[in-house]
Amino acid sequence: MNVMELFKLDGKTAIVTGGGRGLGAQIAEGFAEAGANVVVCSRKVEACEEISEKLKAKGVRSLALACDVTKPEDVQKVVQKTLEEFGSIDILVNNSGATWGAPVLEMPLDAWEKVMNVNVTGTFLMSREVGDAMIKQGSGKIINIASVAGLGGIDPRLMDTIGYNTSKGAVITFTKDLAAKWGQFNINVNALAPGFFPTKMSKVLIEQGGDRLLDQTPLNRFGTEEDLKGAALFLASKASDYITGDVVVVDGGMHVL
Repeated sequence: MNVMELFKLDGKTAIVTGGGRGLGAQIAEGFAEAGANVVVCSRKVEACEEISEKLKAKGVRSLALACDVTKPEDVQKVVQKTLEEFGSIDILVNNSGATWGAPVLEMPLDAWEKVMNVNVTGTFLMSREVGDAMIKQGSGKIINIASVAGLGGIDPRLMDTIGYNTSKGAVITFTKDLAAKWGQFNINVNALAPGFFPTKMSKVLIEQGGDRLLDQTPLNRFGTEEDLKGAALFLASKASDYITGDVVVVDGGMHVL
């Protein structure tokens, strides 16, 4: 097989949660450019509809669906509609996320629970529902969006976000354990751990501590609209068929300092 064939997604179907903006939209665009049909879903369906139209313009089929990943009934509807439209689900990207910035002693319990519910429980619910379809078809790729913040402790001057950091650490462990459980079904489960990309979620952090963040990034720049596409495509394609339970860090080298 020619090496470029390993990266094609022709005829594949992907679901990207939180696909209406930010990193989710970037990943969805990359999948469409590689030939995949893409379902983008989030609580704000209008944003997903806008992205979905852009994906269709690339010559693939796409759906935009409303989904709160913390609600099992919403998750079930997305999976059901995807299967009805495309017949299979080959790729799942668990990208929906929430954050809350506060010193530990000031972190409200309801904010902690919201972050954990979206980032951890939502990842579990989507993986469980999509996994049922993948097990039946005997193949699948699950990509969980973690974060460099989930790899260990973070200087509070950079990220005073105990709930978010904890949730992303949980996503990494979830990825490794699910890979161990579902390898027998030919399902690859991996994670991406992005560093700092200018998105709506990271905007305040970058505005307040941009220079300090860059000082701790060997490549001395933030991520761009192109920097996550290739890594996500790698984990979604045949090129990564012998990789599971791994975390690909895309942070400009921040984690090595």
